Amino acid sequence: MNHTQADFNWDDHWDDYDAAAQSNPAQRMRHEFIVSVLLDHRANSTHTHLLDIGSGQGDMLAKIRQKLPQAKLAGFELSESGVEISKRKVPDAALVVADLFQPNPLMEPFHNWATHATCCEVLEHLDDPIGFLKASAQYLSTGAEIIITVPSGPMSLFDKHIGHRQHFSQNSISQVIRESGFEVSRVYRIGFPFFNLYRLTVIARGANLIEDVRAGSKGSPGRFALSVMAAYRLLFRFNLKDSPWGWQLAVLARKIQ
Repeated sequence: MNHTQADFNWDDHWDDYDAAAQSNPAQRMRHEFIVSVLLDHRANSTHTHLLDIGSGQGDMLAKIRQKLPQAKLAGFELSESGVEISKRKVPDAALVVADLFQPNPLMEPFHNWATHATCCEVLEHLDDPIGFLKASAQYLSTGAEIIITVPSGPMSLFDKHIGHRQHFSQNSISQVIRESGFEVSRVYRIGFPFFNLYRLTVIARGANLIEDVRAGSKGSPGRFALSVMAAYRLLFRFNLKDSPWGWQLAVLARKIQ
């Protein structure tokens, strides 16, 4: 498929990195921030239909289920392995193996379904993020809100290893979202200073980080990686939720048609 990295295997990725992703302080930071925005926008009701676009191995939906127990949840994920892992974590969510560029019949019931959507750390993996968001829009109702997160700042060897094609600036991600037919409500630059420091640690560790994370059984992080992530989980409590310098971008947008 020419819209994503052709030789990247998402099934192998989630088989290898599910345990590491669960321990990752950056993932926890993103998920907690997304949930806080959803709660601020009164997403916890029986009328809320939330679609996680690129739902991975289910950690985002599991966090949302804890905080929004009344919402109806669904997830679209390219990886069959990711969907199977997700079903164990969020058994009441509707989870679909889905390629937005090549829709299948299981996706049809979700046309205009979502009142809210999330798309967490997906667009950086794509050659055509605008086409991806345009394809996603048909599953959102008019006026639906979507929260999109993407990385900013420099790219590490590990980022490239897990399929990053690009990182974004505040202006570039806003342009992508607007050209996709959404209205940008707000762009947050979260994570300063300790998320930035964490990213610099990842960059400095270089190719060794790949082995750090893979060390152990079935993708369980090695001792060094676990100790570093534990330290940053504590430090992340002191991150700013919005500043001119944060290297994690989170965008609140709305489908306007």
